[in-house]
Amino acid sequence: MKSYKIIIAVLVLTLGSITMNGQQVPMYTHYMYNTLVVNPGYAGSRDALTLTGLYRSQWDGFEGAPTTETFTLHTPVGDNVGLGLSVLNDKIGPTNNSSVFADFAYKIKLTDNAKLAFGLSGGVNMYQANLSTLKLNETTDPSFQNNINNHVTPNFGFGLYYSRDRFYAGISSPDLIESNLSGVNVGNGVNLTGVEQRSYFFIAGSMLQISNNLDFKPTMLVKMTAGAPVEADLTGSFVIDKTFLLGVMYRTGDAFGALVGLDITEQLHIGYSYDFSLGLKTGTYNNGSHELILRYDFLVRDKNQIHSPRYF
Repeated sequence: MKSYKIIIAVLVLTLGSITMNGQQVPMYTHYMYNTLVVNPGYAGSRDALTLTGLYRSQWDGFEGAPTTETFTLHTPVGDNVGLGLSVLNDKIGPTNNSSVFADFAYKIKLTDNAKLAFGLSGGVNMYQANLSTLKLNETTDPSFQNNINNHVTPNFGFGLYYSRDRFYAGISSPDLIESNLSGVNVGNGVNLTGVEQRSYFFIAGSMLQISNNLDFKPTMLVKMTAGAPVEADLTGSFVIDKTFLLGVMYRTGDAFGALVGLDITEQLHIGYSYDFSLGLKTGTYNNGSHELILRYDFLVRDKNQIHSPRYF
């Protein structure tokens, strides 16, 4: 019963109410490899047709815990344009949120090795909630009487992405429209309304050479959503022989973890991470979170035309 009570609390935060809003965007420990989901300006930045798949199982052992799958592909078109496609599925308890977005980026060359990309994305979010499957302490609660079936809302986003050989930074908002997901009239002129909250992201990262065979890769992702605390993911990774990655991460007020990665070939990267919750509120009830990522580059340009390694 404890787990159901916690799930209901998560739902209330997710759906929103007249007094509170919740963090609605999924978490990614491998955000530095899943950049297109966060910022459409990243499209085409790797000089290749790049396919990336991510699977996250959060709070292992916790009934109704979040699971997230993403798939992205993007490619350069000519010298200045990047195109991409982002698909996401995020499930929490009886709720499921899916989205499909097309991404467009226009790149401006600032110097020989620095570019600024302006990104736009557009698509749809599909939300459903099987609220009738919940076990409630109060079976007459009007907030949970009706299921939400395939509620489709359009949305669009923007992003700025600056990059040079060993550094990148970007700002973005993937969902600009704050659409209503649900509405319940509980009487006495009081309405409970679930709203998609607009979120803003700041990303940055660098590759610092320590020796010929060792690099240090610090990255960060900052998430800002109205009504929720600002959250930052801070990651520091060592890259050995430009092939093997070993790092640690900290998510403010939420989790601490580790990640490993391997470039199996120049084109194929595989990564795994494990993070565990901080504090008693969630850490007591789960065995940590697992994440797996695969990325493959189909080179679409002459290899000799790639002027620098694709660090990001």
